[in-house]
Amino acid sequence: MNRIFGILVLVGVPLTVIGSFMHWPSIAMFIICSISVVALSSFMGRATESLAIVSGPRIGGLLNATFGNAVELIISIFALQAGLIGVVLASLTGSVLGNLLLVGGLSFFLGGIKFKRQKFNVHDASHNSGLLIFAVVVAFVIPEIFTMTMNDNETLYLSVGISIILILLYLAGLVFKLVTHRGVYAHADVENEGGSHEEPEWSKRKALIILFVATLMVAFVSENLVHTFEAVGEQFGWSQLFIGVIIVAIVGNAAEHASAVIMAMKNKMDIAVEIAIGSTLQIAMFVAPLLVLISLFMPQKMPLVFTMSELVAMITAVFLAINVMNDGESNWFEGLTLIAAYLIMGIGFYFL
Repeated sequence: MNRIFGILVLVGVPLTVIGSFMHWPSIAMFIICSISVVALSSFMGRATESLAIVSGPRIGGLLNATFGNAVELIISIFALQAGLIGVVLASLTGSVLGNLLLVGGLSFFLGGIKFKRQKFNVHDASHNSGLLIFAVVVAFVIPEIFTMTMNDNETLYLSVGISIILILLYLAGLVFKLVTHRGVYAHADVENEGGSHEEPEWSKRKALIILFVATLMVAFVSENLVHTFEAVGEQFGWSQLFIGVIIVAIVGNAAEHASAVIMAMKNKMDIAVEIAIGSTLQIAMFVAPLLVLISLFMPQKMPLVFTMSELVAMITAVFLAINVMNDGESNWFEGLTLIAAYLIMGIGFYFL
């Protein structure tokens, strides 16, 4: 599989360059760019997995989530430049749904088939649950309610204020988990760590170099990918909402999707859950508010206001994921439940 992804990168990136200069049809560029981003994401996932082995589950999960979300952040910035505000907000919604329901579901399902019953750190799960409720239910719902009686400028000011608070709280949460309370809630159950020492695929230096180069390539490919959204949407009858919630979210988060599932199948559930939940928190508390602040320098500003269907879907996903994960254990049926919820929402957004 790694060889296949390597071939796809060697073929896809040059074809993206050629296609951008020769103005190939939008559908062809959409397919080439999407495959290239997924293939590049696999290299980012392997690099962060190597760093996770050296750094431990918490830092490793954070690195994986950060570089996985970097792909979507880059895509979203180019979409902001193109004025596709609806696609950006929808892609943020899709990331929350994808990480909690699709990534978490696939991890629980495939890991549960192999190991029947898997455990992870219940203290981290409880801590993250509170942050999920705050980030999605409080910080996303408040703008929707308060802006009903506000003009555009007041809505933007409220969004900026909430965004700054979210970013500060997210950074404080990192200090809490990685500095002041590092190891305080360590998982005593060693079976999750696989029982043996694992050697990283790449050295720390090589992994960092690959991450940097892959990120630069993703930036270039993503710019070309964004330019195909409108034409492809018109051709297939896809709305901006569906493109953002499903297509951009899956392509942009391919690295962490694969990494979380691989970790679950190795019975490293602490890392798998940290990727799924940590990535969701990073999207809601850092990437989304950062995009609001970045949009201040764009021709079209982006308020932190989602549609009612996006809010209901995210809130439902949060409470379902919390209910499944709060006991610190997982099995294949719980994973299947999360996947089923994602498919139902996907069908709904397609017909919306």
